[in-house]
Amino acid sequence: MRPDIIIQMLTQAGFEAYYVGGCVRDTLLLRSVHDWDIATSALPEQVTALFAHTVPTGIRHGTVTVLEGGFSCEVTTYRLDGAYLDARRPESVRFVGDLREDLARRDFTVNAMAMDTEGSVTDLFGGREDLSRRLIRCVGDPDRRFGEDALRMLRAVRFSAQLGFSIEPETYAAILRCRDACRKLSRERVRDEAEKTLLSEDPARFGELMKLGLLAVCGLEGEADFSRLSRVPCQPAARWAAAKLCAPELDPAQFRLPSALSRLIDTCAESWQEGRSTLDWKRLIAAQGWQAAELQAAMQGSDEVERIRRSGACVRLDALSVNGDDFPQYRGREVGKLLHALLAHVLEHPEDNTRTRLLALAERMDLEKTANSC
Repeated sequence: MRPDIIIQMLTQAGFEAYYVGGCVRDTLLLRSVHDWDIATSALPEQVTALFAHTVPTGIRHGTVTVLEGGFSCEVTTYRLDGAYLDARRPESVRFVGDLREDLARRDFTVNAMAMDTEGSVTDLFGGREDLSRRLIRCVGDPDRRFGEDALRMLRAVRFSAQLGFSIEPETYAAILRCRDACRKLSRERVRDEAEKTLLSEDPARFGELMKLGLLAVCGLEGEADFSRLSRVPCQPAARWAAAKLCAPELDPAQFRLPSALSRLIDTCAESWQEGRSTLDWKRLIAAQGWQAAELQAAMQGSDEVERIRRSGACVRLDALSVNGDDFPQYRGREVGKLLHALLAHVLEHPEDNTRTRLLALAERMDLEKTANSC
């Protein structure tokens, strides 16, 4: 379903309006479209006046989110960008009435096409030809495009990974010339593009981002083999953890990943082991918790952790048939040491997880400890 009603209302009001950018590209490639973006000759205040429900998402740059007919769509006025002073966003924009000027400012030819509701495509820069050649190529001078917005260099690699395209030689050469500008980008922006590359159909291209120096602001440079990533489930935690296994110097915190996810990735890397036995999986669950074990199992294509969960086996302290209250003679850390010792025994001997047997085992441990201290 397309939000044709929004374009129709704009054109009926006397304005030009077209689908633009990735939605046109993906339509021509017969790929699923998740976001429909519209460019129009209408000024932001005219868009706001025309529709009952709008949100001034990026009104300074001409973007209004329109909610109409069950659709939510970003509608942006044709514009020219002013000077780029931070290698990311223009300091100002100038609204124009010409579709060609608006398309000419865009990053890559495959993203610089417009389409009306009848499916007629306006292609002024060879985007359709580049689609057929499976090429990512800048609109106009690539040095200028990357000088305006350094994030476009990461986007070039990301699009090539998502679409299975190659990067046109002049565009690639410009990335090599301009890559140092990526050090000015926010780590959050770099992380977003890196993660989209990791979650693409060709996640090994993450290594190209690293090799090109586009991840330097996040402390990751050099070369590593990321070919194993394609065998890992397409989930953020799994792909990031696999990337760290390929490049141990990758620091999740430098990429501004959420702290809980960063800890999980680091834990996975520190405790990684292939070819685990059932007892090994139980010990991992006991030491690191279910989430860390489930992540490693998913990465290894193992169902052992799920089987352990379904079995109801005791693998955590809270599943022991005894607790600290059963040992009033112990204090502080001694209680914890005893319970962990009992759990270690139960991991190997699950049939002993009864209160009677564990109390007897604890008594034997206490006797042995006393004997050893004499």
